[in-house]
Amino acid sequence: MYRFSYAEVIEDSSAECRQREFELFEQAIKLMKGAAGRPAQSQEMIEAIVFVQRLWTFLIKDLGHPDNGLPDKLKGQLISIGLWVMRESDRVIRGEQKSLEALIDINAMIQEGLK
Repeated sequence: MYRFSYAEVIEDSSAECRQREFELFEQAIKLMKGAAGRPAQSQEMIEAIVFVQRLWTFLIKDLGHPDNGLPDKLKGQLISIGLWVMRESDRVIRGEQKSLEALIDINAMIQEGLK
């Protein structure tokens, strides 16, 4: 019979969530790199931006949930980054911003923080 403490289960669950988030950022970055240099309305660009926006929509919603255990200051900072990502990705789709470099960089920094 296996016996696990609550702390062990929570720690494992947290580690698994971080790993999934890391992989989602990896996918977002891969899609954006593949779309870099493509026209704003290309299939590659739309797929990349939709993925990034869905990822950040989920993260912002999770960060705003009362059960999220991160410190309030960190949650606020991450929400601010997420809102910037959403605005910047909208600019890309509208053709106002041609480069994905800033979006790739900020998402890579967040991904690095998940290690």
